[in-house]
Amino acid sequence: MKAHSVETATLADRYASLSAEDMLDDLIHRVFPGQIALVSSFGTESAVLLHMLSRIDPEVPVLFLDTGKLFGETLRYRDTLVARLGLREVRTLHPARTPLAVEDADGMLFQRDADRCCALRKVAPLRDALGGFAAWINGRKGHHGDLRANLPKVEADGPRLKATPLAGWSAIDVQTYFERHDLPPHPLQDDGYLSIGCYPCTERATDPNDPRSGRWAGKGKTECGIHTTPSPAPYQDAWWPVG
Repeated sequence: MKAHSVETATLADRYASLSAEDMLDDLIHRVFPGQIALVSSFGTESAVLLHMLSRIDPEVPVLFLDTGKLFGETLRYRDTLVARLGLREVRTLHPARTPLAVEDADGMLFQRDADRCCALRKVAPLRDALGGFAAWINGRKGHHGDLRANLPKVEADGPRLKATPLAGWSAIDVQTYFERHDLPPHPLQDDGYLSIGCYPCTERATDPNDPRSGRWAGKGKTECGIHTTPSPAPYQDAWWPVG
């Protein structure tokens, strides 16, 4: 079933009162069988959706962006969760070498232009990887605030549908799920890192009630661009100009 053939409003009504697990099961087995992927950062709250997926269908592709600037703890946490949950189709994505050689030869683009760094290391490789899917699942939650305060459970994302099963979850909901299923925390969480991305742009949260207060601190930036950059249809590979 193609994403454009599914009415977003119809699915929104359908999932309004469903649990996250039931919504995932419906998307995976009935609406987009074989055409959906979960995108995961393997961050502090990622184990919730990954655990749900492992019980619904561990063969569903999980897309993981290795930007080249992740904490070693995140990479080890990924390996721990994959083994523990029995996930069978984790695909690690990497940024293209040529654009990095042209625009980030010294590896310091994050200081000069954080948005551009995210575009090269996250947005472009994910967009390429999603090209073969009609829908994708993400782990955003409304309790993160700012641009995430009023998230819809489903929305159009260019030629595909984007699903946010945990849109209405609170921090307590996440903590309760971790405890109920005895899920291991991210190794950096107890050290004050409540939202974890690339190590140059991630600090300990400055506000314990705002998990993302340690991301891009002082840059006036709260999103990498994956959820804020419009997805064209069809995709045009023109993320970095040369010449």
